[in-house]
Amino acid sequence: MQQEPSLHHDAIDAAGLRPRRSVLYISGANERALEKARSLAADTLIFDLEDAVAPETKAMARQRIGAALAQPQGYGYRERIVRINALATPWGQDDLAWLAGQDIDGMLLPKVESAAAVQQARRAMQAAGCRADLPLWAMLETPLGILRADAIAEQGVAALVAGTSDLAKALDAQPGTDRQPLLFALSQIVLAARAWGCAALDGVHGDLEDDDGLAHVCRQGRALGFDGKTLIHPRQLAAANAAFSPSGADVAAARKRVAAWAQAQAQGLGVVVVDGVLVERLHVDAAEGLLARAEQIAERERG
Repeated sequence: MQQEPSLHHDAIDAAGLRPRRSVLYISGANERALEKARSLAADTLIFDLEDAVAPETKAMARQRIGAALAQPQGYGYRERIVRINALATPWGQDDLAWLAGQDIDGMLLPKVESAAAVQQARRAMQAAGCRADLPLWAMLETPLGILRADAIAEQGVAALVAGTSDLAKALDAQPGTDRQPLLFALSQIVLAARAWGCAALDGVHGDLEDDDGLAHVCRQGRALGFDGKTLIHPRQLAAANAAFSPSGADVAAARKRVAAWAQAQAQGLGVVVVDGVLVERLHVDAAEGLLARAEQIAERERG
């Protein structure tokens, strides 16, 4: 029997999640980056008020993000997420009060370690006047966050985001390009996300000069089941978009399966063999999901 082609994004597409191949952090204090992001090939933008912004410029960063979001040209198809400071910090509550007046697609909460933290954040969002349906993303970047990924995802968060830099530091681990010390944690995030129907986003690759390493970890994240990769620089976008897009071979295999299945159904058959591989309904669902996702990406690139 031939090896089955990789159609690992089946569950993602079946869940109806939008493409999030490339998720770029943008410092809220960087006006030039906020403007340039309007033309970048990023699926998602995370406007950062946390790590990328010095304490003395937090208020200025809020103002700059707000001004950028208010521009009439907007950010097109790009999903707009704001990473706030942790609620226990001196800036978290001010971030929420400001956030309530912004036109965004979601909020990213850093260093989430429990279901209670998600519940607390939702209460704080409501008290601040944020809209009730504003999606909440949870960043898992500590040992407790990883161990409790299941309970956190169960709270209905829209995405789990791996914070691999902080996690490696907390573990006193030394991950190389293979990221061997982090594989359990990465798989834990994907498992929790798939169990509860939210997106799973891989951590950043910090070496901007390591193009080969970036390409490797993007492919690794795809193989592990992540929807996409968080990034720290526009030069990393192409590698992430390539790794997390269905390949031409995957698309061709999916079309072949769908066509063969339709023919088998017309003959009253419940299974069919395609290129030596047994294909059942679940494989066809996967193929149809992949084709829908490929079309979403193609429309995005055409537009």
